[in-house]
Amino acid sequence: MLSYYLGIEVRQGKETPMLGHSAYASKLLERSGLAECKPCVTLMEEWLKLMKASTTAKVDATLYRSIVDGLRYLVHMRLDIAFIMGYVSRFMEGPREDHWATVKRLLCYVKGTVDQGIIFPKTGGSGLLLTVFSDANMAGDIDG
Repeated sequence: MLSYYLGIEVRQGKETPMLGHSAYASKLLERSGLAECKPCVTLMEEWLKLMKASTTAKVDATLYRSIVDGLRYLVHMRLDIAFIMGYVSRFMEGPREDHWATVKRLLCYVKGTVDQGIIFPKTGGSGLLLTVFSDANMAGDIDG
C-alpha cells in the first residue's frame, strides 16, 4: 500500500484517501525550536498589520527565511495557511521581531493541526466537487 510519494504522506481511510505533510511539519517545528510549543487554534491575530518599516528589533534573517521557505513547502498540502504565508513572505528582506512573532504563531497553529491535509472524498460517481473560498485584502496592505 502506498504511504509516501515524493515526500507526501498518503493515508488510506475506509472511504477517503488523504494527502498530508505531518512528518515534515514536525521536523520543521523541531528546526525552529518550537517542537514543544503550545498549539494555537487561530492562524493570526485579528486585524494584524505588519510593516516593512517596523521599529522592533531585527531578527536572524537566515533563520527567518529558512523557516518561511519550509512553511511555503507545507502550503502545498495545507491551503489554510496560504494567506498568512503570502503575508509573512513580504518581510524576507529585513525581518523584525514582530514579523518573527507572527511566524512563530503560525508554527504553533501548525503544531495544533499537524495531522491535517487534503482529503479526497468519494462522491458516489458524480465526479469531484471542488469548492473554493477566497478572502483577498489588498486594501489592508499598508506598504503599498
